[in-house]
Amino acid sequence: MHSRLFIDGEWIAAANGAMFDVINPANEEVFHQVAAGAASDINAAVKAARRAFDEGPWPRMNGVQRAKILNKIADTIEQQTQQLARLEVLDNGKPLPEAVWDMEDSAGCFRFFAGLAQKSDNEAEEQIALDDPGFKTTVVKEPVGVAAAIIPWNYPLLMAAWKVAPALAAGCCMVLKPSELTPLTALELADICHSAGLPKGVLNVVTGLGPDAGQPLSEHCDIDKIAFTGSVPTGSKVMAAAANNIKNISLELGGKSPFVIFADADIEKAVEWVMFGIFWNQGEVCSATSRVLVERALYEPFLARIAEEAKKITIGNGLDEGVLLGPLVSKGQQEKVLAAIKRGLDDGARILTGGGVPAQHQNGCFVEPTIFTDMNEDSWIWQEEIFGPVVCIKPFDSESEAIKMANNSRFGLAAAVMCADDERAQRVARAFKAGIVWINCSQPTFAEAPWGGYKQSGIGRELGRWGFENYRETKQITTYISEKPWGWYLGR
Repeated sequence: MHSRLFIDGEWIAAANGAMFDVINPANEEVFHQVAAGAASDINAAVKAARRAFDEGPWPRMNGVQRAKILNKIADTIEQQTQQLARLEVLDNGKPLPEAVWDMEDSAGCFRFFAGLAQKSDNEAEEQIALDDPGFKTTVVKEPVGVAAAIIPWNYPLLMAAWKVAPALAAGCCMVLKPSELTPLTALELADICHSAGLPKGVLNVVTGLGPDAGQPLSEHCDIDKIAFTGSVPTGSKVMAAAANNIKNISLELGGKSPFVIFADADIEKAVEWVMFGIFWNQGEVCSATSRVLVERALYEPFLARIAEEAKKITIGNGLDEGVLLGPLVSKGQQEKVLAAIKRGLDDGARILTGGGVPAQHQNGCFVEPTIFTDMNEDSWIWQEEIFGPVVCIKPFDSESEAIKMANNSRFGLAAAVMCADDERAQRVARAFKAGIVWINCSQPTFAEAPWGGYKQSGIGRELGRWGFENYRETKQITTYISEKPWGWYLGR
């Protein structure tokens, strides 16, 4: 496990020598320490990235050359899947099978963007048809420059891959700031990229606390683009900081995603997908379908089945076999989720199951799978993101009512619908005010498809060709090709 900052191809201590603890949320024990970077370290990392972009080979390589290194990165992640996954479990708490899946997705993300880098060579220039034969216009794509990425703690390596892979594929150089709660796999990624032949300064990783490292990175005037994933309040601060020099910005923020289930849905499939949509990754998922709307004819049978199945979920250390729900990422997050549950109860909602700390897991940062019913539509737990294994379920009587309730949110990241009528499913999917919609499922995510939301869920899209374009600028080059003089001033 690395413990130092990675700047300009070297492992170095923080300028002030400070370190911070890395804690295993399954037992709350400190198992490692890493450097606590601050403004001076951010400055050094940005300078290294700027020098690499302005003078180094990476932005000047063609897409095929960049793809070769990106594929090597993917190869190494695949080879180290088990080691990286176990490290992620220690750092984040999620069950090992989930962490393994994340590592596989991370490798796939680098491989996908390697493919786009290769294709970009054939799309580097586009001739624009003009009405005036005296001019020729070409549109070219160029890397945006030095990019900053600030990533969350819920998918530490995967969220890094979502930003690092397209940025590198486009030819950018960058500074990556991981969450202070889960810094370890980001440092491993720096090592993997360096070993794959990435030139020095192209990727720099600075660990540290948000105010000490994240804020100066957001405010840095030599950053051309910033990509942030996290909460709405922090995203708002990042956006304000980016306004200082009008940085290119993309934000992937919070959600309170609805899941609408009609009475003709298969109840077993509905229970399975609702549970996956909220209990996967301990509910620490921005797109978690945490507001469930069930047509009244199915409502009571559905409640009985999901309560029965939720009680069967195996809770424990993510490294233990058979565990499907690990601890939350930190004591602080556990306290926030338990406070949200208490607030729901104080507002008059009813807990169907769960609601506390598992009796056998008083040590660690665990919260039981929790199901709320009988809450008001304007209640805090129905409207606000909890980011834990807590789902709220309400009945509805008509399609129009379900759509209205689903869209009654300041968020618009994702939504889901389940029913046997495909025409209705398509109609409802198009009525949702959300950037990601699932039909008869919840949460599947693919590197090829765009990811991002409406309203306060963010700005821009990640993944797919949309994520690639986040890190490219569009330039128009117009040439006067006529042999005739222009003649506006001379020759009149």
